Amino acid sequence: MKKSSIFAALMVLSATPAFAEEPPKPPLGFFLTSEGSGKGADLGGLAGADAHCQKLAGAVGAGNRTWRAYLSTQAEGTQPAVNARDRIGKGLWANAKGAIIANDLAHLHGDTVELGQLGNNVHRLTTLNEKGDLNKGVGETPNEHDIITGSKPDGTAYTDAADHTCKNYTSSGEGSVRVGHSDRTNRGATGGNVSWNSTHDSRGCSQENLVSTGGAGRFYCFAAD
Repeated sequence: MKKSSIFAALMVLSATPAFAEEPPKPPLGFFLTSEGSGKGADLGGLAGADAHCQKLAGAVGAGNRTWRAYLSTQAEGTQPAVNARDRIGKGLWANAKGAIIANDLAHLHGDTVELGQLGNNVHRLTTLNEKGDLNKGVGETPNEHDIITGSKPDGTAYTDAADHTCKNYTSSGEGSVRVGHSDRTNRGATGGNVSWNSTHDSRGCSQENLVSTGGAGRFYCFAAD
């Protein structure tokens, strides 16, 4: 081979990247808390829950974002109800592995028939904590799939007279709280694990009561910016 040909070949090789660069991973925008307050559903109200989200996010290098707990509160006295879906920004949101769990609020909550049929990407394998770990669900010990939300399936607050928020997350005694299941198996799944945000009410508000119905006092956190 002529020297000129060898030189040309080397130039081509040097200009060709050794491997294709992967696109950057989306920033962390959604996680399940790795730990609860330790006081059952008493999270210190919305402010306390938000602070917990911010603290956990900061521990994994995501504290530069504004974090909000996915929690609804019920109207009390002169205080109006607060909807979880109104607190968490507009999306999109990715988990600790970079998987998109929802593009926007409508996708997250299935606001249209089409989106409801499509389903979001919040399920057993994508509901990770801030460290990127999976949450224990049905078939594992202990089962901790009950996630505090206080919300209806569309992400709004309850308007009836019953307590669905353990007195707006200030009680570890009387009351009950609405929970979803973190281990939804897939789109269209059956068997009680269909809803990530609104499946049943807890047995009570204490840590012991949450544990006895399959929970650990954990809740979802979303980046609202």
